[in-house]
Amino acid sequence: MAQIDKPNLHFNTKLYTGNGGTQAVTGVGFQTDWCWIKNRGVAESHVLFDSVRGVQKAMNSNTSSAEATSSNYLTAFGTDGFTVGASGLVNDNSNTYASWNWKAGTTSGITQGGASITPSSYSFNATSGFSIIKWTGTNANATIPHGLGVAPKMIIIRRIDSTSDWAIYHHKIGNTKRMVLNSTAAESGASANWFNNTSPTANVFSVGTDGGSNGSTDNYIAYCFAEKKGYSKFGSYTGNGNADGAFVYTGFKPKLVIVKEYGSTGNWIMKNDYYDNQNDHYLLANSSDAETSGSVVAFDLLSNGFKLRGTAGDSNGSGNSILYMAFAENPIVGSNNVPATAR
Repeated sequence: MAQIDKPNLHFNTKLYTGNGGTQAVTGVGFQTDWCWIKNRGVAESHVLFDSVRGVQKAMNSNTSSAEATSSNYLTAFGTDGFTVGASGLVNDNSNTYASWNWKAGTTSGITQGGASITPSSYSFNATSGFSIIKWTGTNANATIPHGLGVAPKMIIIRRIDSTSDWAIYHHKIGNTKRMVLNSTAAESGASANWFNNTSPTANVFSVGTDGGSNGSTDNYIAYCFAEKKGYSKFGSYTGNGNADGAFVYTGFKPKLVIVKEYGSTGNWIMKNDYYDNQNDHYLLANSSDAETSGSVVAFDLLSNGFKLRGTAGDSNGSGNSILYMAFAENPIVGSNNVPATAR
């Protein structure tokens, strides 16, 4: 697997301060294709935009609400970022915001790979292992191309045009269960209705008959992630319940880490590198809460992974099973830095 030596060509965090009007947010380093924005200072919903659904169309990671459209949301995807309007969700005067930005970019030539559903539109980046796929549901077991050339480790699915929970496939919990991004709930019970009890392949991912992933005539979006050395990692760890917590090897210095206890209830905790390496600040992807801090959720973001320093059950409870997704700030150069236990 080729290593990504410059993660910021594919993923980047951009902080900005709102001005209450129209604002071009630049310095991302590429055209944003998936943009996740959160008002850090006050309780406002997370808003998620992508170039496949188009500008002005937002979904909330913390609610089951259908897609909403407003001319005051994200209004343009630029070559070095994006432009926002006056909505308090994205640009309230003097409020501080975090945006997480992923590059996709290839909008033609996807390998169908025998899939039974042809996407209505898509954008993919095989180099970084990220794709955005839109399709119309059939209410029948089906396969859909993802464009990555290797099997995704994590897939986030959302019905667009009506109320629905987010449905998440993560390879560590398998193809018979799902996680819900807008909820603290544990992994679901086994069911073929989500992903047809079938893991993704190098060309396609599978959906079942549930309305959350493939209802008849409903429109859906999927964010698909394959693992790439030096750039992204999708795994799990076991908490130990003390301040000398679990160390999770990623092979890079993380820029963003999201963790979720999956054996029982817990928040989706978002840890970022825009403070120092040892920090206790966090956001909750399943909540509109403002950014807050607390030593019980402290992480060390290290050159080769992250280490838990808090005792919160959501992130480091003793014996708790916790999944994670992580994206890089800097990779480790050279395979000799990989510990034997992680090879």
